[in-house]
Amino acid sequence: MSSTLIVLNLKTFLESTGEGAVKISQACRDVAEDSGIDIAVAPQFCDIYRVSSQVDIPVYAQHLDNVGAGSFTGHAFAQCIKDAGAVGTLINHSEYRLTLANIDASISRAKETGLISIVCTNNVPTSAAAAALGPDYVAVEPPELIGSGIPVSKADPQVITGSVEAVKRVNPAVKVLCGAGISKGEDLLAALELGSVGVLLASGIVKAKNPKVALEDLVSKIR
Repeated sequence: MSSTLIVLNLKTFLESTGEGAVKISQACRDVAEDSGIDIAVAPQFCDIYRVSSQVDIPVYAQHLDNVGAGSFTGHAFAQCIKDAGAVGTLINHSEYRLTLANIDASISRAKETGLISIVCTNNVPTSAAAAALGPDYVAVEPPELIGSGIPVSKADPQVITGSVEAVKRVNPAVKVLCGAGISKGEDLLAALELGSVGVLLASGIVKAKNPKVALEDLVSKIR
């Protein structure tokens, strides 16, 4: 596989839950095998085991709480996430914002559990702050562009280049993904040319008429 990473957030769209999550994950696996590009999926919690047990693809949780075993009703327990088959987790997505203290604690919990952490940010300063906490990845996504169909690589390329530079200054071991409005091959290529190692995306693929065809287009310009 390549050093490029695509993470598809399945959110909780009706077409990407239950058996829909399995079908989209199978499409991701097939395109990953054909292209040699790493593609992972982040289904809702109830589908982590469903996907991981049926499809040979890296699975991420959409969130993780800093809780251990005990009386924590309703929380996302890291060990259970891992036991269900996930290899990593998103943290601080724009649809599930956390305080800085909770982000730090969730990253630590992920490390303790052996889960890869992707911390979502919305601008250059928050990308730098997240990098200081030592996650595996920072995914910069201006929230106003999420689901807009307008790629961040065109609307605000400086947020990508600025985040890449800021993260490198703070912690060179942290890699940068970008997201928001990404859906086409030219979007992925532009994101890589701006210095990111890949993308975090959702509706552009999940809600496409044919997700596999959309994925094939997404990777079409990468060699």
